Amino acid sequence: MRKRYSFSSRRTGQAKDAKNIKKQKPKFPEVVEKLIKESEIILQILDARFIDDTRNLEIEKYLKDKRKKLINVINKSDLAQIKYIKPRLIPYVVTSCKKRTGIKQLREKIKTISKQIKKEKVIVGIIGYPNTGKSSLINLLIGKKSAGTGAEAGYTKGLQKLKLDKKILLFDSPGVIPKEEYTSVKNKKLTKHVKVGARTWSHVRNAEQIVAELIKEFPNILQNKYKIQTKSPEHLLEKLGRKKNFLKKGNEVDIDRTAKSILKDWQDGKIKI
Repeated sequence: MRKRYSFSSRRTGQAKDAKNIKKQKPKFPEVVEKLIKESEIILQILDARFIDDTRNLEIEKYLKDKRKKLINVINKSDLAQIKYIKPRLIPYVVTSCKKRTGIKQLREKIKTISKQIKKEKVIVGIIGYPNTGKSSLINLLIGKKSAGTGAEAGYTKGLQKLKLDKKILLFDSPGVIPKEEYTSVKNKKLTKHVKVGARTWSHVRNAEQIVAELIKEFPNILQNKYKIQTKSPEHLLEKLGRKKNFLKKGNEVDIDRTAKSILKDWQDGKIKI
């Protein structure tokens, strides 16, 4: 499983020596702390299908306390119809890497805000849940493929500084999940992470339950995609498994394989909402 980084609160560390002197652990993973500290502007990349679900409220609060400039980038707009943007998300830019829309507007907004910062070099940090499209967005912003991309959550493993122009550097980072969410074993949290692509479909153990949660939240989406009219997760998986010929010995449907195929289609952007 690829490494992911979480965003956690400050806690006291272990004893430093025999005198039992306690040492505080860093408030954030070092890689995230470094990005926030060095950046003047932060881009928070959000999934247009799940805007609220992909916001990191812990980071937003911290950035506000540190008076960092935040731009919300609502990405993957080709996969959803955006009807309303909450005022608290202003300033924002709507983008689609697949259709290459909104990139020029984002670049101009970055440059406009950078001019207000009295520094020779301005660093723009980029944060977001895994698989929200950070690296793809960077490649379009700078006009060449410099940031690695991949559909699997946690593809970007370290920090990368990339040049936007003579004055502006982009600072990419691995996907960030709030620690209280990542360590959760609650089914709703796990479903959320699979839904937004923060946990890769192939690493999920309870795929059938997550598909059931998706059907509950989006009652017609999966049925329309696979042309199987039912509101029962069990019936959908049974019919789809036979349709795909995902069978085990005894002509029994491989439910786990079928459920994971649905999650893969979801994370690959083949199911629109």
